[in-house]
Amino acid sequence: MKKKQRGMAIVASSVLAMSLLGFSTSVHTSASVQTVSKNYLIAYSQSLPKNYLAEIKNAGGEVLRAMPEVGGLEVRSSNPNFLSQLKSSATIVAANSERVYKLEDGTPEGADGKRVDITPDADGTYWSSQWDIRHLTNKGKSFAIESGGAKTASGKVTHKAVVGVIDSGIDAGHPDLIANFIGGMNFVPAGGYFGGVPEEKGKTSDVTDTNGHGTHVAGSIAGNGKIKGVGPDLGIRAYRIFDASGSAPTSPIVEAIVQAANDSVDVINMSIGGFDNLKYYLDGTRFSDIADVLLWKRAIRYAVNKNVTVVASAGNSSLDFADKKSLTDYMNVNYGGDNLVYKGVAINTPGGLPGVITVSSSNEWSTDNLAFYSNYGNGYIDVAAPGGDNGPVYDGFFRQDPAGDYLSKRDFTYRALSTWPRGLGRYATMVDNKGYAYLHGTSMASPKVAGIAGVIKAAHPNYTPAQVKALIEKTALDYGKKGHDELFGSGEANAYTALTGK
Repeated sequence: MKKKQRGMAIVASSVLAMSLLGFSTSVHTSASVQTVSKNYLIAYSQSLPKNYLAEIKNAGGEVLRAMPEVGGLEVRSSNPNFLSQLKSSATIVAANSERVYKLEDGTPEGADGKRVDITPDADGTYWSSQWDIRHLTNKGKSFAIESGGAKTASGKVTHKAVVGVIDSGIDAGHPDLIANFIGGMNFVPAGGYFGGVPEEKGKTSDVTDTNGHGTHVAGSIAGNGKIKGVGPDLGIRAYRIFDASGSAPTSPIVEAIVQAANDSVDVINMSIGGFDNLKYYLDGTRFSDIADVLLWKRAIRYAVNKNVTVVASAGNSSLDFADKKSLTDYMNVNYGGDNLVYKGVAINTPGGLPGVITVSSSNEWSTDNLAFYSNYGNGYIDVAAPGGDNGPVYDGFFRQDPAGDYLSKRDFTYRALSTWPRGLGRYATMVDNKGYAYLHGTSMASPKVAGIAGVIKAAHPNYTPAQVKALIEKTALDYGKKGHDELFGSGEANAYTALTGK
């Protein structure tokens, strides 16, 4: 299996947009059609039929997860003919092997595990090092207009809007997050999704972040301490979908979207993204990921119908999503093989789906170019936001010679500084050993827009998702080509201009 050199890889036709992480890859192989147990996604035409348990059992399957709000099931079966035996059902519109997201162990994120030394400000904070949040908030002036909440006489924060973070969990006791964390849910079962992960106990209330990504994202939204988020008084709900091994199938992500909507969050942030392909051939047999796409679409529509604004990252593969042929070619070059050939359109989930605000990554030093890794494309990008990069020197060397020795040119302080789980050192571009790190990626851009959406909802609680999106786009800074363009969409989103209209 081939890997993309700059850190992205597909797992069963999926990519995780997590600040240029490396990923272990395990796409479909001929071994997958043997009699081992496999997980499948089933999408019914409307709601789940009354006889769905018997129908699945008769085809040799076991229901693992029912998702009645989206008319879907997660099923396990060791029957190699399971999908073909379901074809007789008139109420099933799509069924396929379930996609799985996987984080690669052992590959340092950010600065190859190196520590980044910066001097705290006189007040003990890192505010002067947060170029991204300072820019988005006009040096903090937007906080005085709308911070996302208000403090009571007793000092407790009353949250005027809540952002749901669907991710790897959160360090709920982090001093910069503890006042704004209001709960969440763990979707990882005991033993992990596929067994063999003894540290996973399956406790639904345990949203402890064992990776760091979710905590970093949460800080960009609602940090309030040594670092600040876009809305330092916004509420945060954490929905943990990645187990300790770094795995997450599609179904718990879909279920987390539904749960967040049922919990009445105002905004959902998903710094994740994946490729689903509508036609590929494994050992000459045609397959499709349409069930995944349908359930993604239904979950997002469910959330939007409950007045939830959904924000997602664009991904970190430097791809033009307006060029459909190049996407298919990319999948074949990077993840195809003699027995696996992609022929159909590659759909990015969730960023390429209706109802989602899709965010590309800008940087500190240019109003013309995106961060070198960011995906882009007309009709794909809605807005950009600061996700950071390695600085202009690195960028120049990288664009001039992508195969050259440009790593020594990195300046990590051009990345986004945010919270990190205390004591978790792996994958960390650590500022200190007490809970802060620099990361870069569209994963760091998306929560900035989610935070902007949050403070908009706090200021205008009756706004619909369409109105929130329209305001973000209308008040975005017009970077790149004049007007809407393929890199920045409507421009770089900004909290201050969104709240002031100027």
